[in-house]
Amino acid sequence: MPRRRLTFDQRVLLLAIGAGVPGSLVALSLLWAGDYTPKLQWTLTVFVVTVWLGFAFSLRHRVVTPLQTLANILAALRESDFSIRARAFRDDDSLSAITSEVNALSTTMREQRLDALEATALLRTVMGEIDVAVFTFDGHQQLRLVNRAGERLLGRHAEQMMGRTAAELDLADCLEGAAPRIADVRFPGGAGRWEVRRSTFRQGGLPHQLLVLADVSRPLRDEERQAWQRLIRVIGHEINNSLAPIKSIAGSLERLVDRKPIPDDWQDDMRSGLAVIAARSESLSRFTNAYARLAKLPEPQREPVRLSALVRRVVNVETRQPVRIEPGPDLVISADGAQLEQLLINLVRNAVDATSETGGGVRVSWRRAGTDVEIQVDDEGPGLAAASNLFVPFFTTKPGGSGVGLVLSRQIAEAHGGTLTLENREPRGCRALLRLPISGSGSIR
Repeated sequence: MPRRRLTFDQRVLLLAIGAGVPGSLVALSLLWAGDYTPKLQWTLTVFVVTVWLGFAFSLRHRVVTPLQTLANILAALRESDFSIRARAFRDDDSLSAITSEVNALSTTMREQRLDALEATALLRTVMGEIDVAVFTFDGHQQLRLVNRAGERLLGRHAEQMMGRTAAELDLADCLEGAAPRIADVRFPGGAGRWEVRRSTFRQGGLPHQLLVLADVSRPLRDEERQAWQRLIRVIGHEINNSLAPIKSIAGSLERLVDRKPIPDDWQDDMRSGLAVIAARSESLSRFTNAYARLAKLPEPQREPVRLSALVRRVVNVETRQPVRIEPGPDLVISADGAQLEQLLINLVRNAVDATSETGGGVRVSWRRAGTDVEIQVDDEGPGLAAASNLFVPFFTTKPGGSGVGLVLSRQIAEAHGGTLTLENREPRGCRALLRLPISGSGSIR
């Protein structure tokens, strides 16, 4: 049979008894070896043994009982019961120090527990009130959490859906594919365009997926309606600008032809009127062509492009005034060379136009910023007067301008995953900042 090990209580008792063995044996030996009456010997023997064992059991009680109390408090903490406290007798001994630390730990855990409960309650309240469907699935794609918006979307109560798989809830497609994305999906609680977002987290050491579905049909419809309204306003304004003089000139020419007798210089008036009609027709044709070019920007055909050579080609196109180049790192980026060249030509041309009256200079520079490259076109012109309208289609402050150059440039930048911003410089001038990803291509050494 396996040997039974002594408990901690038993070991403490044996050590306490063992500590009194030498003294007790010596006392009893002297007592029984001396010339004493048997009555006195037995009386003293019982007294010595009683005191000896009494102190041993008292020592065991003093050591074991506080440890049992601390064990009970720690068990209560494990069960999230923070109401039990240990009593500290003195402040200058080890047991009181341990007791104080356990009490402090209980207080801290109680506060953290309350904070966690309040945060959880707040999270549940927010999830219940937001108009976004939130679902949580475990590693087996079984539903573990859903808010009220998710219940309305699927047309079921949470109790009916808990434990069911994503396939049973018709959400399997939402857990696959790219995210975030916009998808046309039909649910029992509604149909339309939904933004699908996913993220992963761990709970209890196991992976879970968080699925968020947001209905973007109404915002997209509002944006689409506003875009159409802006477009109709711009197109209507431009068409009216061309048709009004055409109508006026046509009426004048009609009256000229109906006059009897016809004036001698009627041919000159006719040619002049027809020239105005032709000019306005040409302006309207340029407008429609510019809009078609803006609306049909093709996807960029990416290829390795050496940035320094591209900047030199762009600068050489501008012949009205010299454009200074501040060389940066020799980078090769992944981009559509033709589109990027057109973008930079627009920026340089605008900068030269801005400095045509002030006589300032234009400078092109670039630098590496992490995984991106920043290309700057600085001019010493008067700066931006209507910064809020710069990227409004067909808005222009230049005589004869089409108002699509900057809009087209920003579309090219965004198609490459970059950004284009314009801002005023101190003490004067404007800076066009183009930021593009290098797409893994590094500098050439």
